[in-house]
Amino acid sequence: MENMGNEIQITTIDCLVPSLVDQFSDLLIRVVEDGASIGFLPPLSMDEAVKYWNDVIEPGVILWAAVLNDTLVGTVQLQLAQKQNARHRAEIAKLMVHPQYRRKGIAQLLMQAAEDQARMEGRSLLILDTRAGDPSNKLYLSLDYIEAGRIPNFAQSADGTLHETVLYYKKIGQ
Repeated sequence: MENMGNEIQITTIDCLVPSLVDQFSDLLIRVVEDGASIGFLPPLSMDEAVKYWNDVIEPGVILWAAVLNDTLVGTVQLQLAQKQNARHRAEIAKLMVHPQYRRKGIAQLLMQAAEDQARMEGRSLLILDTRAGDPSNKLYLSLDYIEAGRIPNFAQSADGTLHETVLYYKKIGQ
């Protein structure tokens, strides 16, 4: 593991063994229960969460874990575009920080790891989306992501409300 300061360690996860799947699943359930718009609705069962994590690692997907005092406190994925005309770009996906550990710089460390890896992979454009109004919008703007547009009625919340999503991009090289 690479020590990133403040005892937070950011590490690339190449293989999700069952004990890690359980930790990642618990994190996913907690952030969904806290209202995160990351493709799931509460209540999210452990079985659903485990199924998701068991299918995450595949060609073109790089996964990171943020660990503080042996506790998984965050994660992010970099999804490298695989199409021939898209190999210059990647998508940031499923940035999650445990609700009890937010506002400690963990999301910034995870985003930096993903951006650094994207550069090493020869990617010059990053894209992502997030629900309009979420605190994550401030994070992405602070990291120099540029709003590219909005899509109304993109994601549904547990109560059935449809929410707008914001698309962001960042040029990181070339």
